[in-house]
Amino acid sequence: MDISVKDLQEAISIRQQIDNLQRRLSSLLRGAPQRPTAPMARGRYFSPATRAKLAAAARARWARSRGTGGAASLVPPRAHRAEPAARKGQLTPAGRRKLSQLMKARWAARRKAAGKEKSAGRKKGALTPAGRRRLSELMKARWAARRKGGSR
Repeated sequence: MDISVKDLQEAISIRQQIDNLQRRLSSLLRGAPQRPTAPMARGRYFSPATRAKLAAAARARWARSRGTGGAASLVPPRAHRAEPAARKGQLTPAGRRKLSQLMKARWAARRKAAGKEKSAGRKKGALTPAGRRRLSELMKARWAARRKGGSR
């Protein structure tokens, strides 16, 4: 890479102008919160004040769920509850038994209904002996016609 001294001086001059413009811009926007220049990969941008408010609200929620009515800052971060939490989304043994009985009754009703259908008619898609005989005769006639014609 062959760069002349003149090109290097021009690059340095442009860099100094950019630095001066950035300083002027930051002095103009001194009261506004600093936003990141590059887009962040995750979520939205929150100012430090907003993040502090969100954190305080979360600590207050955690304090309420632990049952302590005091200030959020007085609650230790990993305080354990006196009693274990109730398990959510799981069946009780009584509920499991009831569900099992209902399923067994449903299956028995299906088996009973399926048994009546089987005895009432024949299997769908199966040939009767008469149909099988007719099909055999038709195929034999077709093969004989092919043999007689000598072509496929």
